[in-house]
Amino acid sequence: MFWVYILRNPAGNFYVGHTHNLENRVTNHNRTDKIAGKFTRKNGPWALIWSEAHPDRSRAVRREREIKSWKSARLIRIQLLGLKS
Repeated sequence: MFWVYILRNPAGNFYVGHTHNLENRVTNHNRTDKIAGKFTRKNGPWALIWSEAHPDRSRAVRREREIKSWKSARLIRIQLLGLKS
């Protein structure tokens, strides 16, 4: 099983990704022992706010790319989280 997920930080920024181990991946995004070069480590802490299961990696990657192609945090709030902008 693979997961597409969205994290949000206190500043309201989103991070979209995919993984086969959701719990472990969120923990890794919030690690502070390695700072250099990692967007999520520099901009955390992150909270998991949405996830969706997929039977294989290729479907998860396609869904991740679809969400990233929206290029708008507003669309994520409306279409996935059901919020009003």
